[in-house]
Amino acid sequence: MGDIFRPYSINGVGFKNRVLRSSLGGRTAYYDGTVNNAWKNFELRFARHGVAGIISATLAVNQKRLSPLEYPSIAEDRFIDPLSAGIRAIHTEAPDCRYIIQIGDPGGHTQTSLFPQEEDGKSASCTVDFAYGYRNRTTAMTPKEIEEVIASFRRAARRVRQTGANGLEITASKGYLIHQFLNPATNRRTDRYGGSMWERFQLLREIVQGVRDEIGRDFLFGVRLSAYDYSYLPLRPVWPPSHYFRGNTLNETLEYGVELEKLGVDYLHIDSGFGFLHPKGNPGAYPLSGIQLFANSSRHLSAKAWLRAAFANVLLPAPIVSFLAGFGWKYVPAANAHFAQRFKQAVGLPIISNGGFQRRSVIEGKLDTHCDMVAIGRPLLANPDLLDQFREGRDEPENRCTWCNLCCTRTAVLPLGCYDIRRFKHFPHPQDAMEAQILRWSADPTP
Repeated sequence: MGDIFRPYSINGVGFKNRVLRSSLGGRTAYYDGTVNNAWKNFELRFARHGVAGIISATLAVNQKRLSPLEYPSIAEDRFIDPLSAGIRAIHTEAPDCRYIIQIGDPGGHTQTSLFPQEEDGKSASCTVDFAYGYRNRTTAMTPKEIEEVIASFRRAARRVRQTGANGLEITASKGYLIHQFLNPATNRRTDRYGGSMWERFQLLREIVQGVRDEIGRDFLFGVRLSAYDYSYLPLRPVWPPSHYFRGNTLNETLEYGVELEKLGVDYLHIDSGFGFLHPKGNPGAYPLSGIQLFANSSRHLSAKAWLRAAFANVLLPAPIVSFLAGFGWKYVPAANAHFAQRFKQAVGLPIISNGGFQRRSVIEGKLDTHCDMVAIGRPLLANPDLLDQFREGRDEPENRCTWCNLCCTRTAVLPLGCYDIRRFKHFPHPQDAMEAQILRWSADPTP
C-alpha cells in the first residue's frame, strides 16, 4: 500500500505528495480566452490546501475553436502575461504546489459558440455524432489544416514554458481532436493520418515530436491518454463493426504508450472513454438536469443541437429519461486504476490514474501497485480541503462528493462549482427541493 503523503519526482519536478488536482474547466476567462482573477482565485483554493500540483483546464491552442465559451486560451502570445501573473500568485502563496498546463483542441467536439462556424466541425473524417459537438456533421481536415494543428500545438507549448508553469500536458483523450484521429470509429481517412493504428497515431506522433523540440528535454511533459475508448456513439456505419462499438482497446493504447515513451514523454495520465461527458471517464450518476441546461443553452446553433435539446426535455418522468439516456452511468471507485496498472507494467513511465478517487484507503491501495500518482477532480471541487481532512485522520471527507456529475455539465453555462444541493443544509427555493428529488431518483452512487 502506498503512502499518499510520500513525495515523488518526475523529470526533476518534485511533488510533495501523490495527489494532483485534475483538469477542471470553468468560465473563468473573458470571451477572447484571456484568464481573469476568477481563474487565479479558483486555482488558489486548491493550492492553499496542499495538493502536490494542479493540472489546468484544457487551454485552447486554436483561437477559432474555443469550447466552451469563456474558457482559457493559449492560442496567441497575448495570453502569456495574464497566465504568468496567475501562476506567479500560486507559486508565491504555495511555493510547493506545481502547476501543469494542459493544452488541446476540441476539433469536431466543439460544444458551444456565439454563432455557428465551420471551424467547429473540423475533425479526422466526416462523421455524424448526436452526442458531441453542435455541428450537424464533422468535416475532414485537409493536409494543410493538419499541418497548422501541429504548428499550433508547438507554438502553444512554447508559450506554456514562458508562463512559468512547471510542466505541460497534452490531452489525447476526452474525445478531443487528437483522440478523434486516434479512434478508428471517427478516423476513416486513407492518407498517412488514417488507416492502420500507427497511421491514426501519426498526428499525435508529430505533435509530440514538435512539442518536445520546442520545450526541450528538461521541461516536464505528459500526455493524457484514454486506455479504452468505449465509443458506440458516432452514427456513421464503420467496418469492422467492433470499431463502432469499441474504438481503440487496451491492446492498441498500450502500444501507443510504449511509443510515447520512446518519443520522450515523461508521464502518462490514464483515463478511459471517448468524449466528454462519458460514463467511463466520469463515473457516477447521469446528470439529467445539467444535460438539459446545456442542451437548451446551445439549441440555436444547429438542427442537431435543437433535436438534442428536444430529446433532453421530452415529456417523460425524469427517472425514465435518466434510464434511457443514462445507460452505463454508475459510480465505480478508482474506475481506471486497472487500466493504469497495465500501463505501469508495460511502459517505463510514471503513471497518473484518473477517475473515482475520494477515499484515502482507496487511493493508497492503488498507489505504487497500479499508479504513481492520482488526479482528482470532482471530490476536490466538492471539498478543496480534502488533503487537510486526510491529514486529520479521515478516510473520506465528512461532506463527500456524490458523483452526481452536475458540475461537469453546468460548467459550460454557469460558474464552476458543486451543484448537488443534497450536500447543503438548506434549500432556498422550492425548485431546489424538486431537483434534489430528481437526483434521488438516480442510481445511488454511494461507494
